Amino acid sequence: MAKSKFSIGPAALVAAAFIGPGTVTVATKAGANFGFSLLWALLFSVVATIILQEMTARLGVIGQKGLGQSIRELVKNPLLKVLSVILVVSAIIIGNAAYEGGNIAGATLGVQAVWNYPSIANLDLAALLIGLIAFIVLWTGSYRFIEKILIAVVLLMSVAFLVTFVITKPDLGALFKGLLVPSLPDSATLTVIALIGTTVVPYNLFLHSSSAKKKWSTPEELSQARQDIYISIPLGGLISIAIVSTAASAFFGSQLEIDSAADMAKSIEPAFGNLAQYMIALGLFAAGISSAITAPLASAYALSGLLNIPEDLKSRSFRLIWLVILVVGVAVASLGLKPVSVIWFAQVANGLLLPIIASFLLWAMNQGFLGQHKNNAWQNVLGLLVVIVSIILGAKSLLSAFELL
Repeated sequence: MAKSKFSIGPAALVAAAFIGPGTVTVATKAGANFGFSLLWALLFSVVATIILQEMTARLGVIGQKGLGQSIRELVKNPLLKVLSVILVVSAIIIGNAAYEGGNIAGATLGVQAVWNYPSIANLDLAALLIGLIAFIVLWTGSYRFIEKILIAVVLLMSVAFLVTFVITKPDLGALFKGLLVPSLPDSATLTVIALIGTTVVPYNLFLHSSSAKKKWSTPEELSQARQDIYISIPLGGLISIAIVSTAASAFFGSQLEIDSAADMAKSIEPAFGNLAQYMIALGLFAAGISSAITAPLASAYALSGLLNIPEDLKSRSFRLIWLVILVVGVAVASLGLKPVSVIWFAQVANGLLLPIIASFLLWAMNQGFLGQHKNNAWQNVLGLLVVIVSIILGAKSLLSAFELL
C-alpha cells in the first residue's frame, strides 16, 4: 500500500553530504581565490545532482534494484561483465578511499583547531581515534542514531553560514553574475572539478538507489521520492552557495591561504565573533565523523550489488568491504599531509570518477525492466549533458596536470 504522508528520505542524506568537510573546505577556497565567479559550477552541480538522483530514485522505487546490482545484471557478455565490474569496483574503491581520507582529515582539522595533540609513531592520533569511533559504530550497527545527532550539529554550522551570508551583505550583482554567467579564470579548473566532486558524489548514486528501494516499493510512491529530492538537494545547494559567497566577501583579494579551521573561521566571525573557531571546529568534526561512517557503508552497499554479496550489515564479506575503505581512509589521513590537501584531492578524484558512474546509470535507466518509467528523451539529453561537461572538465584538468594544455 502506498504511503500517503511525505517523510524525509534518502535525499536528505545526500544533501547532508554537501555540507561535509569537503564542501566547507572547497567552497571556502573557491570563494577566497575566485570570488563569486565559480558559483555557476555549484548551480550546475545542484542541477546535475537532482537529475542523477532522480534517476537513482526511479531505479530503486520502480526497478527495485540498486545501481551496483543493475550494472552486474545488465552486462551479458562475460568478458565485458568482468571488465565493467573491475572498472566500477576500482572507481568506487579509489574514489571512496580518497573520500574517506578527506572525511577523516576534515574531522581531524576540527580537532586541531581546539587541541594540540601529540602523534603516535608518526601516526595522527585524532585520525586513529576517529577511525576507531567509525569502526565501533559500523560494527554495532547503531550508526543511525549517532548520525542524526551529528547531522544536527552540521546543520547548526550551516545556519552560521546562512546568517553570516545575510550579515556580510554580499554584492548581489556579482553573486548573480557568478551564478548565471559561466567563466573559468586561470588555474580554476581543478577548483570547478572539486566543487562538482563535493556535490555530485558518485557513491551517493549507489547509496540512494539502494535506500530508495527499501523505503518505497510502488509506482505511486515515486512522487514522494521525487519530492524528497526536490526539497533536500536545493537546500543543500543553497548552503554551499552561502559558504562560497561568505568566503568571497571575507577573503577575496586578501591573498590568504586557507590551510586550517582557524582560517575558515574568519568567514563566520561576523555572526559568532570569538566563538567562530569553535563553531567551525565542531562542524568539521561532526561532518567528518558522519561522513566517515556513511562512506564505507555506501561502498559496502555498492560493491555488494556488483559482486552479488548479500546486503547483510553483519555478514563477514559486507564488513570486510567497509573495513578496507575505513582502514585506507585512516592511513591516508595519517600520512602527515595537510588535511586541506587531502580533502581537496578527494573532491577532485570524485569529480574525475563521476562520468564513469553516471554513464552506467544512464545505460541502466534506458532498460526495459523500468517500463514506462525508463528515461525519456529529455532525461537522456540532460544526463548526457552532465556526463559530457564532467568529461570535458576532467580532460582539461588532466591535460593541465601534464602541462599539455
